[in-house]
Amino acid sequence: AGGGFVIAPALMSAGIRGILAVGTDLFHIFAKAIMGTVIHRRLGNVNVALAITFLVGALVGATVGGAINRVLYETSPVLSDAFITTIYVIILGGLGFYALSDFLRARKQESVVAPHSGKSEGVEMGGLPKRLQAVNIPPMIRFDEGLVPGGRRISAVFLVLSGALVGFCAAIMGVGGGFLTFPIFVYMLGVSSITTVGTDIFQIVFTAGYAAIFQYAIYGFIFYTLAMGMLLGSLLGVQLGAMVTTVVEGITIRGFYATAVLAGFVNRAFALPGKLAELEVLPLPRSVAEVLSQIGIWAFFAVIGVFAVWVIATFFSNLKTLRRGSPSHDR
Repeated sequence: AGGGFVIAPALMSAGIRGILAVGTDLFHIFAKAIMGTVIHRRLGNVNVALAITFLVGALVGATVGGAINRVLYETSPVLSDAFITTIYVIILGGLGFYALSDFLRARKQESVVAPHSGKSEGVEMGGLPKRLQAVNIPPMIRFDEGLVPGGRRISAVFLVLSGALVGFCAAIMGVGGGFLTFPIFVYMLGVSSITTVGTDIFQIVFTAGYAAIFQYAIYGFIFYTLAMGMLLGSLLGVQLGAMVTTVVEGITIRGFYATAVLAGFVNRAFALPGKLAELEVLPLPRSVAEVLSQIGIWAFFAVIGVFAVWVIATFFSNLKTLRRGSPSHDR
């Protein structure tokens, strides 16, 4: 994912206005996703047909979302911040807890059914993906040929509709849409975790790039020096993260996702009461709002710290495998 669900809450916690945090984060994600796409394309994780079809809807959604954000900011900066924070709490909370329960359930099933069956790529499907893939509305897009015998197919209609939703949320929340694309691809459309990771990064280049330039940059809502600073850290982070995906199970990637999303949720959940108090919607003393905000900040870094330690520990524990060359995914 582009990481906006982590960066935007962090920037807002530092006192940056929501709309500026959104625009800056989109610009940073756009540049970072280019690096990630190059790496994942080399690893064979990118399905171009899936991404391009998805983008048809994403660009339309991003246009609508960006327009709504600007109108709210022009009406009231405080209202804009409260709106963005509320959207974060609702979406990240729902996705985070669902992904966490899915990860724990999958881990439990794996240990009971096949504890030593080898590397799983996260290709298992639930009932909804099976039903959607059974709908034969042309054109049909094929994917996961190297992971599933004969591959799988999904109607382009579902991809376009999914893209519109992701683009809309991406433009409002200042993210590349990856945090939404991942669960939509994996839990709704039935795309493997491995293919989803690379394809998601590829679509983010265009979704975040379009939203950053045409919905925020031309209106002056990007802090460029801040974005450049974040990109310097991304030079290392993107490469390390992409390499880790070659040595972990697809189920583990779902665990990574759940942890990172919940970090953003915790941060914004504790900040929301203060935002509502500023709007005089919630009667809350300023001192209490500040305490809650501080709790959210510390909790955010604690959860994202767990995520970072988990990924880095995984990297070093598989260093010998990585030095021998990235293992294939049986493509």
